[in-house]
Amino acid sequence: MLWNLYEEQKQRKRNRNLTVETSCILGQDNLSPSSRRLLKLYMAMLLLLLVLTASAVSADEDAFVGVNIGTDLSDMPHPTQVVALLKAQQIRHVRLYNADRGMLLALANTGIKVAISIPNEQLLGIGQSNSTAANWVSQNVVAHYPATNITTICVGSEVLTSLPNAARVLVNALEFIQSALVASNLDKQIKVSTPLASSIILDSFPPSQSFFNHSWNPVLIPMLNFLQSTGSYFMLNVYPYFDYMQSNGVIPLDYALLKPLPSNKEAVDANTLLHYSNVFDAMVDAAYFAMAYLNFTNIPVMVTETGWPSKGDSNEPDATLDNANTYNSNLIRHVLNNTGTPKHPGIIVSTYIYELYNEDTKPGPVSEKNWGLFDANGVPVYILHLTGSGSVLANDTGNQTFCTAKDGADAKMLQAALDWACGPGKVDCSPLLQGQSCYDPDNIFAHATYAFNMYYHQTGKTPESCDFNGVATITTTNPSHGSCLYLGSGDKNGTLLNSTIPAMDSKSSNSAGKFIYGNAFSAAAYIVVGVIGWSAVLL
Repeated sequence: MLWNLYEEQKQRKRNRNLTVETSCILGQDNLSPSSRRLLKLYMAMLLLLLVLTASAVSADEDAFVGVNIGTDLSDMPHPTQVVALLKAQQIRHVRLYNADRGMLLALANTGIKVAISIPNEQLLGIGQSNSTAANWVSQNVVAHYPATNITTICVGSEVLTSLPNAARVLVNALEFIQSALVASNLDKQIKVSTPLASSIILDSFPPSQSFFNHSWNPVLIPMLNFLQSTGSYFMLNVYPYFDYMQSNGVIPLDYALLKPLPSNKEAVDANTLLHYSNVFDAMVDAAYFAMAYLNFTNIPVMVTETGWPSKGDSNEPDATLDNANTYNSNLIRHVLNNTGTPKHPGIIVSTYIYELYNEDTKPGPVSEKNWGLFDANGVPVYILHLTGSGSVLANDTGNQTFCTAKDGADAKMLQAALDWACGPGKVDCSPLLQGQSCYDPDNIFAHATYAFNMYYHQTGKTPESCDFNGVATITTTNPSHGSCLYLGSGDKNGTLLNSTIPAMDSKSSNSAGKFIYGNAFSAAAYIVVGVIGWSAVLL
């Protein structure tokens, strides 16, 4: 981070001063040879300790992806269930919208790093009373730390735009909370900041021309002074979904979804000639430029909320499972690659996904209720497209996933993929023959789903094995029906039906290589499909 770079520069200066002082001491003529050797050894060990300490700090500052935990659910899971889900998914960073005692107790001794929040309704009281702030820290921080690994306090949420009448006490609240941390000797372990809506940044593209709404400068300037003096973060909520929806077609969907773009389709900032391939980076850099406009250049940005809804109203056609999956999967890869932004390459942008659960009691349009990665039962809404995702947000708690044909997929593409799976893909498609267990329903969608799922399980259930040129998707919904049991289903004893995996020996009479679905493709046709449509690009 920028602040870390600044701290490293100070550390190097301290090391240089120490070296000079050491040279002066070692140069004293009144030291005996043995004393001089001991002093050299001592100084060498001290310098090594300084280097190791600096390395430890740097290593701890790798980018992370965390999740927000909202509570607007009609059947909110118990804190112990929430923590069990976090541990199962190896989620190591969470942000709470309050300081719920039950959650803080459940998170104790887990090692999970926790950002807690002062709700907006408590802000006026804390911002007007140092003692109220001290009492809040005593009850919600000191009482739980260090068993609960509290790392951050978010003072309010989007205060300037959602609760403007409290803006006048926002900086006071930040300072009062910081003072309470100092009094408890926790100011070095816990950062204090306030999440802001990206809408306070005007003219966000090109980023180099961005600036904050000037009417908020009387609050923002002292706030930025506070963040700079305490080494804290500028917290920003970034929602490319809303930017895309409000752009009336100006922002391409792929640009909002963080999809890789060819260089000729990237947006270029004419002032800096920096190339932007996604809205996320552009908004983060807009914040950096807006801060620089006010002469603050060493405050790192942390994204406290971002995500994409998986379902929406009829006027929200791009709030879909696939788009939500694409955005969050691309986001996780982008953040964890430590790529930074075009303005600050390599400077990490740690990020919290909005959010852990779908919140069914949230007011507003359908999309407001469907930002979650999981439903209230801990069942994943979708399976993220992440290779090796077991280390971060695998969101597959039961390990029972299936590969199905995508809704609305082109029938010809499905047919070609089905023929490939039953041919070169070596899937045993004999259950799809007339009179067999999976013949009904006799349609391309159902038959393709059976073949896709068999291939997916035979090849180790990797995300790449459930693509089929874009016409397949991973789901936790079991497509089994009647006597047609899909691989990955549980039998009455809860065991996996591994016995249905066909032999891969090409000499077997049941070899999938000998089965041509519906006699639709000849051997020559298989060769054409393999060479033109599928070879090297299928998965």
